[in-house]
Amino acid sequence: EVDIFDQSASAITTGAQYGGDRYLGLVGKRTWRSSGAVTFAVSLQAAAVVFVMRWPTTLCVCALACHIHLLHTLAEQDPAPAASEAGRQEVHSGDGIKDSQHSGQGDAQPGEQTATSDGPEMSPDEKLAEELFAKGEALINSTFVKKYDEALLLFQEAAKLNHKKSKEYVAFAHLFGDHLPHNVSRAQEILEELAAEGSPKAQMGLAFMYSSGIQFNSSQAKALVYLTFGALGGDPLAQMALAYRHYSGIGVEMKCETALTYYRKVAATVAEAVTPSGGMVVQRVRLQEEAESQGNNSPLLDEDLLQYYHFLADKGDTQAQIVLGQLYYQGGRGVAVNHEYALHYFMTAAESGNGNAYAYLGKMYSEGSPFVQQNNVTAMQYFKKAADKNNPIGQAGLGMMYLHGRGVDKDLSKAFRYFSLAADQGWVDGQLQLGIMYFSGLGVRRDYKMAVKFFNLASQGGHVLAYYNLAQMHATGTGVLRNCHTAVELFKSVAERGRWSEMIMDAHRLYKEGFTDAAVIKYMFLADLGYEVAQSNVAFMLDRGDCTLFDREETYQRALLMYSRAAAQGSTTARLKMGDYHYYGYGTEVDYESAATHYRLASEQQHNAQAMFNLGYMHEQGLGLKQDIHLAKRFYDMAAETSMDAQIPVVMALCKLALFHGVDVFSKELEDYKFSFASIDPHFFLGPDWDLYVVTLLAIILGVLIVLRRQR
Repeated sequence: EVDIFDQSASAITTGAQYGGDRYLGLVGKRTWRSSGAVTFAVSLQAAAVVFVMRWPTTLCVCALACHIHLLHTLAEQDPAPAASEAGRQEVHSGDGIKDSQHSGQGDAQPGEQTATSDGPEMSPDEKLAEELFAKGEALINSTFVKKYDEALLLFQEAAKLNHKKSKEYVAFAHLFGDHLPHNVSRAQEILEELAAEGSPKAQMGLAFMYSSGIQFNSSQAKALVYLTFGALGGDPLAQMALAYRHYSGIGVEMKCETALTYYRKVAATVAEAVTPSGGMVVQRVRLQEEAESQGNNSPLLDEDLLQYYHFLADKGDTQAQIVLGQLYYQGGRGVAVNHEYALHYFMTAAESGNGNAYAYLGKMYSEGSPFVQQNNVTAMQYFKKAADKNNPIGQAGLGMMYLHGRGVDKDLSKAFRYFSLAADQGWVDGQLQLGIMYFSGLGVRRDYKMAVKFFNLASQGGHVLAYYNLAQMHATGTGVLRNCHTAVELFKSVAERGRWSEMIMDAHRLYKEGFTDAAVIKYMFLADLGYEVAQSNVAFMLDRGDCTLFDREETYQRALLMYSRAAAQGSTTARLKMGDYHYYGYGTEVDYESAATHYRLASEQQHNAQAMFNLGYMHEQGLGLKQDIHLAKRFYDMAAETSMDAQIPVVMALCKLALFHGVDVFSKELEDYKFSFASIDPHFFLGPDWDLYVVTLLAIILGVLIVLRRQR
């Protein structure tokens, strides 16, 4: 049955995707013609999931075929263009691109649908469950202070009353061991129940469990089916995972256009949720780099350093006050958003006339928060004070006020002037808004090339909406030649900046607290979504043996898989580790030629000194490569030129190379004698690691010479 299922899965998912775009387009526009047809379609979806879990494949195919046919029929009845067709239409003024002023309206979790008043009247238990759920969501969706522990208590109470969305939160909390005990069996039980009822989030959860082999035997075919249904149901994470699979060719044929369709949907969700402040800055901590630097270069702010900043700020240091204000205003580096603290430090710094303080106070009054009442007049005053000090943040803020007529009469020419002043100083908000004005023809003649120029500049500063707008232009060929791969890469960058990216920091916290199995599962979930940093971190933890979920051989195989996916996304470290795994036979057979291939890629594409050194050694020893002393020396020299850290190992390697090359030449001169140096086999006398002994001896001699030279 499993074999038949695997053979049928590709056809099933292809058909589901055929109807899927139409399904998503209809749901997004709320244009269903018949509530009875909708009920029947949803019932068929749930039935199909049950068939996937419990019934033979033939029935599964029949149910899916009926479901897809119905969706296709409904789509044909709707005159509106399908979602997948929208991307092929020419982008006109105001369509396709995003402006931060119109994003971030509301705190609803991406992918969640708000409750409506339609449907039968709720029972007292249902009303109570809905109230508990709403309170819990408010606690975790707050832009300012998130209280997950309190929210999970409310979700658990609502779940006892059979509230489905609360059950989803509880299931994932158990799966990840985050704020609830790590209990994969309980998570599986809840997810299977909800998936059978048609929950897209639960289908995404089961897809991950089948994909990763957590609690189930790994089945990429079943994972693909569940992912497809989750994506059809509108779950952004399922859409994201499906997009990554199609773009990378994981379990499906590599199709850029299909990946573009799914990534575009997720990116639109993320772009709509962007707030003027930009949201919390997510630190993508790489565990290997953190371990190698021993915390010295950690992107997280050390608690002692944070206290030192507080000490300086309290002593009147304006720069420390600004640093703390920015940290608490936007969050990041392990510091939670706290606008009460941010307001305090900006106000204190403003007393000394600091331009940045004026600008950020303008932003806070322009946006409003639980601690700052929104006030356009006050915001305008602070922006004006900052702009008078030639502060680019204040100039961009003034531009926004004039652009939208907030606290002042609308004036596009003044908006353009202030945005230009900010952009000239490299401020990303000014660059973004100039791009939008050129794209839409607001106050200037429409110029797509200038729009691309300023969107590119803003994207270099990491602005999410700049990535999104560039992606739209590349996807539609507006102002640039249409390029699917460029559009996908840009949409992927936007999708990976959604609110779910905060899970990267959650996984790191679990790792630092010693919950390594839970951290591995959360990183694996993010790896399935296509996060390269998560793939690298999973591989690093498996490589070090930090996970107890798998046996030793399977651990190495999984690590190799994660390294291969990370390497495909450009990770130098992952490419180097793939060479090591093939060289030493970890998770695969010893294969010197494959090892050399990976080292060569790391050397040529990413200029990695370690890879160059390894290629030199393999040429020296004739392992997987032709033995060539001259090429060995060339690679050793390249490694030394590329990295200062490689210079000492290279010197020792070259000394060893020169020593044995000299011995070989000398032995040829004495070949007429009975005794020949060429007959000396170092492997026989010193064992297989003879070269390490020689290098160590040379290092000792070098150290002695350095000491003697200093004594003179």
